[in-house]
Amino acid sequence: MMKHIHFIAGRHEAAQNALAELSKRYGQSNIEKADVIVPLGGDGTLLETLNKDITQNIPVFGMNKGSVGFLMNAYRVEGLLERINKAESYEIHPLRMRATTSEGKIVESVAFNEVAIFRSTRQAAKISIYVDGHLRMAELIADGVMVASPAGSTAYNFSAHGPILPLSANLLALTPISPFRPRRWRGALLPQHHEIRFKVNDPENRPVNANADSIEVRNVEEVTIWQSKRIQRHLLFDPEQNLEERIISEQFII
Repeated sequence: MMKHIHFIAGRHEAAQNALAELSKRYGQSNIEKADVIVPLGGDGTLLETLNKDITQNIPVFGMNKGSVGFLMNAYRVEGLLERINKAESYEIHPLRMRATTSEGKIVESVAFNEVAIFRSTRQAAKISIYVDGHLRMAELIADGVMVASPAGSTAYNFSAHGPILPLSANLLALTPISPFRPRRWRGALLPQHHEIRFKVNDPENRPVNANADSIEVRNVEEVTIWQSKRIQRHLLFDPEQNLEERIISEQFII
């Protein structure tokens, strides 16, 4: 029985007002003693919450006070404890990114949605793609390319015409961003255990940046991505609108 809630709110007024309203009604537990964390805002607020190490063993029940909120439950003040205790739990694992910059600096980060690399000037990026050390594409000329998790496949990946992945598919989406050559290449579906590496061709004249959710690394020369089974988070959803159902329904929206 979960009854101790720690609320986290986005910076905008609607989320802050919701924080005040819910804290007054249900109290605000210290995060170390909380049974559940409730982020208030949009998907960005949820992703910031998931990136906190302390959420490794505390389930997260997000409520939408943002714009899209695909990974959030509907906002309602009444019956919150009952909803949390009836919620369905989903275990998700993030992507890990290791980026090497032109200065030789190595930056590591995690991403629950996607890792994307994209051009930072007017010129298209030129990128070689390796899967488990094997060269699969000698040169992709595009605005960029990304690797998306199933939970993140409905976000930037879907906007770039990538596939929506059911959580049970155990796949990653490799999706180009505005490809020029090869023009008709729409990406690939890869089993989650594969390691994907992007090597930037001509980084001095065609600089590229990398993003792992909200973390940006500038002027990268190489980016390696894999799924980390050692890191896990538990997302809670109302049974009538669980994450699996949302992912399926999103594919039939015109």
